[in-house]
Formats: sequence, C-alpha cells, structure tokens
Amino acid sequence: MTAEAVSSAIVPSRDAWRSLLWLAPLTVLWLLLIYSWPAIPASGIPTTAHQLAAHGLVALGLWLGLEHTSLTQDQRRATWLAIMVPDTLWLTVAWSAAINGVFHPDTASLPVLPMAIFLPVMIGAPLLLFSKRIGQVLDAIPASWLVTLQLYRIFGSWAIAAWLHGALPGVFAVPAGIGDMLTGLLALPAAIAVATGTVEGRRAAIFWNFLGLADFAVAITMGVITSPGPWQLIVPRVQSIGAGDYPGVLTPAFVVPSSILLHVLSLRQLRRRIRADVARR
Repeated sequence: MTAEAVSSAIVPSRDAWRSLLWLAPLTVLWLLLIYSWPAIPASGIPTTAHQLAAHGLVALGLWLGLEHTSLTQDQRRATWLAIMVPDTLWLTVAWSAAINGVFHPDTASLPVLPMAIFLPVMIGAPLLLFSKRIGQVLDAIPASWLVTLQLYRIFGSWAIAAWLHGALPGVFAVPAGIGDMLTGLLALPAAIAVATGTVEGRRAAIFWNFLGLADFAVAITMGVITSPGPWQLIVPRVQSIGAGDYPGVLTPAFVVPSSILLHVLSLRQLRRRIRADVARR
C-alpha cells in the first residue's frame, strides 16, 4: 500500500498528514538513541516516565471532562475516584510485581502475566462501555484527546532496539515494535483529523483504533507462542517478553491493557458522536 493510499484512507487533510514530518524523525532519533545506549531502556526510566505521564493525563482529562458534565460536585469526585484509584493501584501493583520478578514463569504456578493482560480488560471494558457517567464524560471531552494520548505508543520502538541487540526474538519484537510505532505515529494525524468533526475525521479515528487493537492482537499472540508455558509453539534462541524481566514486562502487564481500554473508550465516544449526528438530522 502506498503512502498516498494510506493518506487518503486515514487522514482527510494534508495538515494532519504533515504532522508526521516532525514526528517521524523524532521517533527515528529515539530509536537510534536507545539502540546506541541500551542502558537507557534497561534502566526502566523511559517506561516509567511515559506511564506516569499517560496516567497523569488520564487523571487530568477525566477531571476536566467531569467538570463539563451536569453531574454534581460530589458525583464528579466519586466518579473520578472510582476510575483513578483502581488505575493507580493497578499501576503500583504491576510496577512492584515487575521489579520483584513476580512475572517470571518459574515464580508462580499461575499464568500471572496473561492474567495481568486480560483481567483488567475483562473487568474494565464492560464497566466503561455501559457506565452512564462515563458516557457523559465522553460526550464532554474532545474526541481527539483519547487518540492523542496514545502518542506514547511510539516508545514501543524499544522492542526493535532490543531485537537488534539480540535481547528479544525477532518473530515477536519486529511485528510488535513496528505495530506500536505505527500506532503512535498515526495517533497525531488521526487526532487532528477527528478534531475537524467531519465524517472522514471520525473514520480516520475508527481506522486508527482498529489498527492499534490489531497491533495488540498480533503482539499478544506472538508473545504467548514464543514465551515459556503451555502455549509455547516457537522456541526462540533468546527469551521472549514472557520471560518476565523488568522493565520490558511492564509493557504487557500495564501498558497493553491500559491502551486496549483507551481504544474501547475512543470507539464508544466515536459511536456516541455518530449517533448524535444522526439524531440531529
């Protein structure tokens, strides 16, 4: 598929597509930086920084959205705490577990890492999809917010750098790393597109959401079949991400389910906007 074809399918304006002119070089620069100095990603600092930044932006965006709803002050506070307290605890527990080696397959008899990926999604997705208050928040905030937030997916390039250093198997790292980088790179053009409020802009955001979810489907599948466990089908020369090492294991343990839930929220928001447009006609 050519760049022109992708451009016409995803982004309805040249201004949105031009955002890649500065974002792509910065991504390449970051990839070169962590490849040249592998101690940077190994320290866990980039992973921690972008997780805390995303967490803080979610907290701020949720509060700003609640302030624009018709809820009372007490209802806003209760809703904010109901979302942010579990999310903060989840980040803290995942972070602590990763540092202490809990996600290593030989540490526990239970599949701790798959549980960390799927349980938050299984619990959180229905609550977010059917909550009336969350629906009110989604109606109050710009559709571009939830898309722009996932710019942090660019940091998924660490998997490519790890593969180049022989620290991750290519069968997992290449599709997972490239998928994350594409999702992160296209987040800004998709956000600019959806901010126009046009049908094309919403289609761009929907396409982007499904691209991001497809990336996770591939990454999780390849991670499972290359990691030690009952579902391992490929035994690579080096250990896969399922080995449970910090800080890389924080990606599937916290970033992946968080991002899936953000995609779920974005799709729900876009669906509500489309329904509202149809109702006004």
